[in-house]
Order: sequence, then structure tokens, then C-alpha cells
Amino acid sequence: MEIYFDNAATTSVYGEVKELMVKLMEEEYGNPSSLHMKGIAAENYIKEARAELAKLLKCQEKEIVFTSGGTESNNMALIGAAMAKRRAGKHIITTKVEHASVLSTVEFLGKEGFDISYVGVDKSGKVDREELKALLREDTILVSVMYVNNETGAVQHIDEISKLIKEYNKDILFHVDGVQAFGKYKISPKQLGVDLFSISGHKIHGPKGSGMLYIRDGVLIRPIIYGGGQQKGMRSGTENVPAIAGLGLAARLVYQSFDEKIRHVRELKESFIDKVTKLENVFSNSGEAPHIASISIVGIRAEVFLHALEEKGIYVSAGSACSSNKPHVSNVLSAMELPKEYLESTLRFSFSEFNTMEEVDYTVKIFEELLGTLRRYVRK
Repeated sequence: MEIYFDNAATTSVYGEVKELMVKLMEEEYGNPSSLHMKGIAAENYIKEARAELAKLLKCQEKEIVFTSGGTESNNMALIGAAMAKRRAGKHIITTKVEHASVLSTVEFLGKEGFDISYVGVDKSGKVDREELKALLREDTILVSVMYVNNETGAVQHIDEISKLIKEYNKDILFHVDGVQAFGKYKISPKQLGVDLFSISGHKIHGPKGSGMLYIRDGVLIRPIIYGGGQQKGMRSGTENVPAIAGLGLAARLVYQSFDEKIRHVRELKESFIDKVTKLENVFSNSGEAPHIASISIVGIRAEVFLHALEEKGIYVSAGSACSSNKPHVSNVLSAMELPKEYLESTLRFSFSEFNTMEEVDYTVKIFEELLGTLRRYVRK
């Protein structure tokens, strides 16, 4: 039996998406910049994906730039905005609980002469808005806050944060890493007051290597990839048509029967948390997002429990997948000031529409068995 509870790391691809992508690789393989019919056919798939995403995000088609995923979207937003606005100021604010693709990018910008400030969070992982307000300065040009935390599922009040920023200075750009939020919430960046919004395809049953950046009309950022001028010069290079079309279709499919899917995923998560936290010294650090459960198993190292579950065919992760292959203490859990014993004993269980309650119950059973075995071993 194989159970995959690591959907915040990546998801299985919808069958319809796979079929579309194979068709595009085998039949409609033209270069979308070519003027002949083969190229025009490929370009039409890009147009369809752009229209689909614009409809879902309630934005204009020209506000969408396709990328290779969340990491590139975050890099494009942060570096592009910082470079475009550096004459107006050099101060950038982000949080202590961001994904590595944001934290590493602002670290790079710091080396390029920008002044970086990090706002803290409370014990639930929510941004301290009073601290954020105090950090805003005349030379602040950019603020970046993730919508849903990839490790705990903490959900930020993006609209309220935007209001706070824009009331201070309407010209400060607000970027949101929406990778774990898109497909879990109905999102309109414009209504939220967001200028730049990042999305990744492989978190919503689309292909890896696909993503997009929403750039509000009127916002000027510098490209970070130069070449043939594709996508109106914002992201040069021949478009990855199968990935773009796959992203568009996955986005449409993930929002079909949306309320029912989210209710199902949330029931799985809440049932799992309710059952495992009844066990001795097992605690939840989970936020409100429907799909992510952060569980601390005090007294047992996360890696040990992870591999014990893996031997039983159950796949989970220890923190962010982008960092979990390296020994480290989670910056997210540290920023939340969780007890020291939680920091090395926390696993992330993340659910999708394809998981079942039977899988949850089986995992809880195995969890309890392993807990007894491993705790006896540790006590020796």
C-alpha cells in the first residue's frame, strides 16, 4: 500500500493534463513564434491558458507572464521590482517565514546594496502587523509576504496587510508568494490589493516547470531574462507550450467542484490532526490552510519518523521540500518560537483531493505503532 501525504511538495498530474501535454509534444510541437500554421496552433494554446488563468484570477490577460514555476516567479517579482524602483529607495521588507526562493533572493538583493528588513510572526505564524507598520520607511519600495505558509499552513490576512502598506505609501509594491494558496482559495490579486502574485503549476496537479507571475497593469518591473522578446519582453525565450497549456488546464480542473474538493481535503486534515494529537506528546502547529498539517512528535527526530513511515509506504516531509534534503532547523518554526524540542521533531503531512479517509485512518494506525516502537528504542 502506498500513501502520498506530501502534496505541498508536489502533486500527481491530472490525467487530462498529461494527455494534453503528450499531444502537444507529439503533434502540436510548433514554435509559438513561428509564422506558419504549426506555430500559430502552438500560440493558440498559450492564449487559451492565459485566458483561463485571467478568468480565474479576475485579471487582464496582459497581466500574466508565464514562468518555469514559483521560484522563477518570486525571483522575477523581487529582483525585477527592486531594480526598477531603486532610484525611489532601497528598502525591502519580507517576513522571517518565507520560502527559500524569497529569502535567498532578498539576501542576494542585500548584497546588491538594498536594505532588507524581516518582520516577525506570532506563535500561530501570523505576521505581526504592528511590527510591519513600524518597519515601513520613506525609502521602502517593496514588501513581500507569502499567502499560505508551505510548512505550517498559516494563512496571512493579505488584504489587511495590503491596506496597511498602501495607506502608508501607495507606491510601495506588494508581492505575494501565492504558491500554496492558488487552488486552495478563490483569489483575485486586484481585490486583495496585490501588485505581484506568484503561482506554481505542480502544486495544483499541473506539470513541474510551469508557473506564472501576475503583474498588475501599470506596475513596471525589469525583466531578468533577456533574448528574443517573447511575452512582450518580460520573459524572453521560446515558451514551454506543453507546460503552459498544462498549467492552464490544471488551473481550470482544480477549481471545478471547488467547494466540495476543499471540504474533502479539510476533513482529511482535521480528522488526522484530531486523531494523532490524542497520542502521547504529539502536537499540532497547523494553520488554517485546508491541506497542510504540521505535527511535532516530541522525543523522536523528524528524519527518523519520516523514514519509518516511508518503510510502511507512507510519504511525508520534514519541512519544505526545497530545503528538507539538507540538515537544518526550520526558520518557520524558529520564528514562531516553538519549544526547542519541537524544532527537530516536526513532520508535514499535506493532503489532496485524491487522498481518502481510509488512508488517513491507516496512517494514524501506523503512526501509533511506530510511536510505541521508536519511543521504546529512544528510551534505551
